[in-house]
Amino acid sequence: MSKNLQEELNRWEKTTLQKVISKSPERQPSFQTTSHIEMKRLYTPLDLQEMDYCEDLGFPGEPPFTRGVQPTMYRGRLWTMRQYAGFATAEETNKRYKFLLQQGQTGLSVAFDLPTQIGYDSDHPLADGEVGKVGVAIDTLKDMEILFDGIPLDKVSTSMTINSTAAILLAMYIAVAEKQGVKSNVLQGTIQNDILKEYAARGTYIFPPLESMRIVTDIFAFCKDHVQRWNTISISGYHMREAGCTAVQEVAFTLSDGIAYVEAAIRAGLDVDSFASRLAFFFCCHNNFIEEVAKFRAARRLWSKIMKERFKAKKDESCMLRFHTQTAGCSLTAQQPDNNVVRVAFQALAAVLGGTQSLHTNSRDEAYALPTEDSVRIALRTQQIIAYESGVADMIDPLGGSYAVETLTNEIEKKALEYIEKIEAMGGAIKAIESGYIQGEIAESAYQYQKEIETKKRIIVGLNQFQVEEQPLRDILKINPEIERYQKEKLARVKKERDNIKVKQCLAVLKKAAQGTENLVPPILEAVKTYATLGEISDTLREVFGEYREQ
Repeated sequence: MSKNLQEELNRWEKTTLQKVISKSPERQPSFQTTSHIEMKRLYTPLDLQEMDYCEDLGFPGEPPFTRGVQPTMYRGRLWTMRQYAGFATAEETNKRYKFLLQQGQTGLSVAFDLPTQIGYDSDHPLADGEVGKVGVAIDTLKDMEILFDGIPLDKVSTSMTINSTAAILLAMYIAVAEKQGVKSNVLQGTIQNDILKEYAARGTYIFPPLESMRIVTDIFAFCKDHVQRWNTISISGYHMREAGCTAVQEVAFTLSDGIAYVEAAIRAGLDVDSFASRLAFFFCCHNNFIEEVAKFRAARRLWSKIMKERFKAKKDESCMLRFHTQTAGCSLTAQQPDNNVVRVAFQALAAVLGGTQSLHTNSRDEAYALPTEDSVRIALRTQQIIAYESGVADMIDPLGGSYAVETLTNEIEKKALEYIEKIEAMGGAIKAIESGYIQGEIAESAYQYQKEIETKKRIIVGLNQFQVEEQPLRDILKINPEIERYQKEKLARVKKERDNIKVKQCLAVLKKAAQGTENLVPPILEAVKTYATLGEISDTLREVFGEYREQ
């Protein structure tokens, strides 16, 4: 059969194809994905001759999970529709959460402001002008109580995008649940807790890598015993992709970070099968539709192999790569913002066809500001239309078996593995970050992508082609500068009304724990319950650990 097919392919190229090309050449000499993988004109079974179905694809819910991590995928339960939201005060964000839940959102996702992300209270001088701007301001347990007021934490799954202060926000969440009468062992959600990508691409780190990794693994150990249904980390390629890396690099750098976390947890004395099933991942979904679908499938297969072969995981759940997806914020344009609705729809569809477990769809106006209610409703409706109208959720892995998708899945896996092996030869992800290797690779890819746009080798509709005269978008969300004053006043009231002697005692216990080797989450939890501030807890750890400065 293969021989006959090869002969027929040769015949088609020399006759039918050549006749057309001689009269009307193709649009460009070659076509490449964003990872610079050559896209062939046509894919056939000849491209998959070496593929073993059972070994390379298998069945959904079974290793290597290429076709999905659940046996029924979306026929059983749809992905979680988790719109990322947070701005201004806890009061304002609470209203947005209730609005989204009323519109049919099925999970919460918390965006924190910059001071909260890097361990400063709203009254710190470095917080001036930043309070509530890119997320919600959280200073004390009081803010978290307001944030989740009227939202039953035993029924809602919550994701929190927080890293250097992850242990503090997790402790606050647990404390709020206790006040609602909800035990920690029934809480469901995810804390990002991925500090390595902060050093590589985003910058909201506080402590040096070694001390940061201690906090990460302390969260693993604490949740293993007390918050068993919680995903203890969301290993994130999203921010590296937003910074400019390719699809292949996103897979490689994310999984390299994953390897570093697993190694750190094992060094801390944890058995791989005791924590691996609670590892989650977070990917971007960009514009190249077929590449993105293949990327997710390749990442699942590669992680399954890594966990089984390298770390000797015995449980299938330990080898699953479960992931959240967000559509590509960096692909949104301020020009012709309605085009963003279309971009996001295709990106969301690729994420679903790639088998995501939860999804955030960006809003049309996010190139200008945080989204308005109207815009976020359209973004959520995009997911709902895919889920209920498109039919793609009615079968498992609809694109599985596509000659092009399977070939590209193989190519991405192969090229990502080459990167991972190179990083391992350097001593692992932390060494590769400290040497600047990963940052350099991301910067080079970002430069090449921008160069392609500027030379029009890559067309972005409305940006470098098909432009129109237009006025800037006017109906955008603006954060009232008065919220900073309000937040500072609220914080001052909490500090005045709390038991400050008890606060000092708890912070002293935390400092002693940091100087030793005990798990840091319990003393952080006790400090949070006294209404110690996020900044006070962070400063206590700063005294012991110091702050990281990139070389």
